[in-house]
Amino acid sequence: MNNFAGIIGLVQIFFAIVIGIYFFNLLRNQQSSRVAVDKESRKEMAQLERLRRISLTEPLSEKTRPKTFDEIIGQKDGLKALRAALCGPNPQHVILYGPPGIGKTAAARLVLDEAKRNPSSPFGREASFTELDANTARFDERGIADPLIGTVHDPIYQGAGPLGMAGIPQPKPGAVTKAHGGILFIDEIGELHPIQINKLLKVLEDRKVFLESAYYNSEDGNIPRHIHEIFRHGLPADFRLIGATTRMPGDLPPAIRSRCLEIFFRGLTPREIRIIAANAARRIAFGISGTALDVTTRFATNGREAVNIIQMAAGVALGERRKSIGDADIEWVVNSAQLPPRPEKKPPVKPQVGYANGLAVYGPNMGTLIEVEATALPVQPGRGKVTITGIVEEEEMGGAGHTVRRKGTAKGSAEIVITVLSCYMGLNLHDYDIHLNFPGGTPVDGPSAGVSMATAIYSSLTGEPADPLAAMTGEISVRGLIRPVGGIPAKIEAAAEAGIQKILIPRFNWQESFKSYLPVKVIPVESIEEVFAGIFTKDEPVAALPSH
Repeated sequence: MNNFAGIIGLVQIFFAIVIGIYFFNLLRNQQSSRVAVDKESRKEMAQLERLRRISLTEPLSEKTRPKTFDEIIGQKDGLKALRAALCGPNPQHVILYGPPGIGKTAAARLVLDEAKRNPSSPFGREASFTELDANTARFDERGIADPLIGTVHDPIYQGAGPLGMAGIPQPKPGAVTKAHGGILFIDEIGELHPIQINKLLKVLEDRKVFLESAYYNSEDGNIPRHIHEIFRHGLPADFRLIGATTRMPGDLPPAIRSRCLEIFFRGLTPREIRIIAANAARRIAFGISGTALDVTTRFATNGREAVNIIQMAAGVALGERRKSIGDADIEWVVNSAQLPPRPEKKPPVKPQVGYANGLAVYGPNMGTLIEVEATALPVQPGRGKVTITGIVEEEEMGGAGHTVRRKGTAKGSAEIVITVLSCYMGLNLHDYDIHLNFPGGTPVDGPSAGVSMATAIYSSLTGEPADPLAAMTGEISVRGLIRPVGGIPAKIEAAAEAGIQKILIPRFNWQESFKSYLPVKVIPVESIEEVFAGIFTKDEPVAALPSH
């Protein structure tokens, strides 16, 4: 019995020694691994510190980035709307439209800073500005990665760590949670994947994010409490969205637009680009001639392009040991970069028969002056036809195997104009070949160009020139009434910039604020007769139509 007990004791001692050796080796390996990791970490930290000590000079684009609202040039109305939407006690979600390089991102950053200073604002001092570029927001339809909404690293996820080895799914917050309590700024929001947009809509409604995983079991006691809390009640995501885009409103899903206030930033005028270019030269302590600024404004279409031109020209001047920028420097830059000149629309110097100034909107909140030319040639009675050039006759819509081709709206508008002039003005246009032309390839919305079409055709038929310093916009009904159109403020600003002195708009679009566009005179009209009375300057009766 004693021998048996001794043997048991020896066995126990043996296993104790083996287990001790095992744990000792395990501990030693862990310590060795830790030492190796620490050594590698110190090496990488030293390399990181060396990299941090290397610093280049600040780019001019960073130096010229607006630090206050006053430094954002040309967006007075847009800034007023943005501050009204976000700086009060009930901030709203916003979609910010506008061309590139005009200050949308800078305005979004500044509006949060101002809201933090407002005691009635719900944004706290710690409110963050979380920025996401929709063009680079990598998204996987399988749910493996979503930087916007968030992701669950399931146990099979490579690099899931100790929790993954224990079979525990790990929720990882996305930008919507990181922006909790602050602003989520999504640049080019129109580029988001449709699934991401649908998920974002749900987050905007619930103000929280619910994540899912096939590996989550609510009854599993091994799952940590915080992970249970996330799956049961969601991650917080109470923020305000600012989505910036260079697209048109119609290109965005109606569901996201209906949940946001829509604010428009406009394109910059040559005068405003000139101010930005002069400020950029001043920031780098370079002089610049007036003619150099003129060349810059002729080729730069936005503030970012103007700054880049100035920076390159300054480099050329510095290479020649000069501290001033001349027009030759700017010309070299625009030629080497192959920049096209900025299109400038100006009215004709003298009245012309068969010519009218129209107004159009292209891009987000950008107006332009358009030329409308018309000729009328007599043909056999009743054999007349209408030809339109310079704009699209048909457009193709749809995709994914379903395509629809529909008639361009300009053709229909021209036919309405023919009917109105024939029925209400006593002109038999069916006896003429009418040729309408829109020079320059300007994008034209047919209905809003109806008034200018009618004016050009009437002028070509009667030989009476229209006022060259007058422009017009409006849709014509078959009864000769002027119907309302969109984009009136942008059109008025574009006309004033081009040198137009008289603008005819539909009476339904009239606003008292239009009186402030001095010296431009904005005239509301409601019939084609009123249009002709305001456009044609001759006092004598209309000339007779040519006879056959």
